[in-house]
Amino acid sequence: VELKESGGGLVQSGGSLRLSCVASGFSFDDWAMAWFRQIPGKERDEVSCIGTDGNTTYGESVKGRFTISTEKSKNTVYLQMNSLQPEDTAVYRCASKLRCGAYYYGTWGQGTQVTVSS
Repeated sequence: VELKESGGGLVQSGGSLRLSCVASGFSFDDWAMAWFRQIPGKERDEVSCIGTDGNTTYGESVKGRFTISTEKSKNTVYLQMNSLQPEDTAVYRCASKLRCGAYYYGTWGQGTQVTVSS
């Protein structure tokens, strides 16, 4: 069971990135998938979650700018990030969850760095 993120990088303020998280060893039919971000010295912050039914949730700071989606045929969950701001700079990690809103986690990815310059 593994999650592997990609797609991070350096982008200017106002730019966009799409993060990908490829899953192996389990099905999105059984687990919700979430994106988190971690800034050194701060608590981990859940950015978005997509349930097994396709329902989505977003943190207040990213609503209207970020979109989570899955492509089950590729076992991949995406995070499309638009209108990026310097405060979005963080390591982004994906994780499987029992369901959105729950605090029971399955697998975590290693993370991908997103840096937004002003």
